[in-house]
Amino acid sequence: MKIALLGTRGIPASYSGFETCVEQLGQRLVQRGHQVAVYCRFHHITYQGTCYKGMRLVKLPTIANKYLDTIAHSLISSLHALIQHYDIALYFIAGNSLVTWIPRLVGTKTILNVDGLDWKREKWPTLAKKYIQFAEYLATKLPNVYVTDSHVVQGYYRDHFGSEPPYIPYGSEVEVVPPGETLARLGLEPGKYVLFVGRLVPENCAHHLVEAFAGLDTDLKCVIVGGAAYAEDYITSLKARAQGDARIIFTGYVFGKGYCELGSNAYIFVETSGAGGTHPALIEAMAFGNCVVVHNTPENLETVGEAGLAYDGEIGADSLRCVLQRLLMQPELVEKYRQRARQRAGICYTWEAVTDAYERLFYQMCGRPLPERLLQPLASES
Repeated sequence: MKIALLGTRGIPASYSGFETCVEQLGQRLVQRGHQVAVYCRFHHITYQGTCYKGMRLVKLPTIANKYLDTIAHSLISSLHALIQHYDIALYFIAGNSLVTWIPRLVGTKTILNVDGLDWKREKWPTLAKKYIQFAEYLATKLPNVYVTDSHVVQGYYRDHFGSEPPYIPYGSEVEVVPPGETLARLGLEPGKYVLFVGRLVPENCAHHLVEAFAGLDTDLKCVIVGGAAYAEDYITSLKARAQGDARIIFTGYVFGKGYCELGSNAYIFVETSGAGGTHPALIEAMAFGNCVVVHNTPENLETVGEAGLAYDGEIGADSLRCVLQRLLMQPELVEKYRQRARQRAGICYTWEAVTDAYERLFYQMCGRPLPERLLQPLASES
């Protein structure tokens, strides 16, 4: 099939989980014999080539504005897709639902991964929140199919719109990397730091970790990996709170082998996000075999199950500090949760299973018989 992946910044992944999903899913679809095109934004992608891991990169302009960047690029991409004869157009992010009908004009089947409940994010003003909530409704009407990677979000759509999207989880395969150049450059020792990875925006609540860590009596370091466009004030405030504490290290974005090295050698991983659906960095931390501590949102609790610990996000730093203090005093508990996390990631979140689920959906939507490799899992499930 000819498949287009739209609605993200593009690949190589250098920003968030959806870009990673596009890269992981797209390359596996190519390996299975499909033609895959990934739509990229000119001002986000510095990679010069037109092909990456077998995927064709379609680089188009957009409006580089906090509120218009995504939807403007998705509109331009959708118009471009009209003459490409795609069988499937897979969009990401509920806010893009408004344009998912466009490729349908020429017979392309469209799918939208709605992600989490984006209107809960503090970065959006009231009008933007209202648009996103309206876009959620449109997600149930305009694409052929919409999907989610969270049972919690699945329940939200069922309760609010009387429509239940299929559930397809996120993948977690990672490369375990021994200590090397990245740890040495940052002055880190394996097993001697607490790790956060994510966008540094208010609703991801990295300030919970910075404030909690400041009150801990420990020689461990706290490593904050990530950044964010349009969030300079929040990032400045985070660094101000950490000022004078040499244990807290801000690395900016780290991808590839460096990211794997940091994830492979952490003592504890903390997911502080208070909004969104399934967080890719959390699933990957579990796959690395990290002991994970999460903000107690329903989505985070769904992700970790019995394989992680939680703190009360309404209390914030004080609650998180208590959990971290307990783990610092009980290394045997850390080891127990390491094993649980690795096992859960290996059972529940694999990219091959994710690709199977999407590919099966593609064939069904196009009315084509499933290939043998996709019939086997169905037989085993029955």
